[in-house]
Amino acid sequence: MALWTFFGLARGEATSDWPKPHAGSAEQDAVIGLPRISSKDCAPDCAACIAACPTEALRRSDPEAGQGESGNARIALDYGRCIGCQRCVDVCPAGILSASHEWALGTRRREDLVFDPHARHAAERLQQTMARVFKHSLHIRHVDAGSCNGCESELQALLNPFYNLHRLGIFFTASPRAADLLLVTGTVTAPMQDALLAAWEAMPEPKWVMTMGACAISGAMAREGYASGAGAHGVVPVDVYLPGCPPTPAAIMQALLLLLERAPQRLHGRRIHE
Repeated sequence: MALWTFFGLARGEATSDWPKPHAGSAEQDAVIGLPRISSKDCAPDCAACIAACPTEALRRSDPEAGQGESGNARIALDYGRCIGCQRCVDVCPAGILSASHEWALGTRRREDLVFDPHARHAAERLQQTMARVFKHSLHIRHVDAGSCNGCESELQALLNPFYNLHRLGIFFTASPRAADLLLVTGTVTAPMQDALLAAWEAMPEPKWVMTMGACAISGAMAREGYASGAGAHGVVPVDVYLPGCPPTPAAIMQALLLLLERAPQRLHGRRIHE
């Protein structure tokens, strides 16, 4: 008997009820997620958060929404670059940036990861094809394309009795020929590009790609260095983007369920929809 199973039986509990609605969410409520921006305007001469960000995730808003009614500046945050270090929150003198518990932020479009509370974009309806194709199970081929192994540690946690990913009909496979989803972690270094493409080309149709973590989306801290890349975009076609450094096991599960049309997308049109 596995040690985890023994502890679960001894305590009378093993697996979280999450992601059932209103069940088992308490253990996720205390998780510090990615920063959030309030709708207040910044002082026109303040750029403390932009200077403090190690991954260039913060910038002035686009010209169409860049100025508030007071004429002051506005800030946009790229969750695809953000590593959740909270440095911007610490240096913000006006409290416009704040820590949050936002961790379930997987999206289908890269541009949706740019969070701007002032943006005016309508939420799009999700496609319904996945629910029809995969009614029972999903098989994942994971490729580490140059990560620090932080994401891999969270992936391993998915298989313990607490999260028990298999109960959702989602499994990992060693062969891309038996996989439906290519899960990419790491910055996609130059030596790993061919290996990543080979795994993608070996997968049967229909097939999808999910990038997990800021490195796989944008390169994050190690972006475009001498030994690193800028993520999987442009190497393989990406269907779901999951930000974080690293994303929590619950965030990974939410993004996988988003792919399967079994969970809603919460970040739409640059705004978080409750």
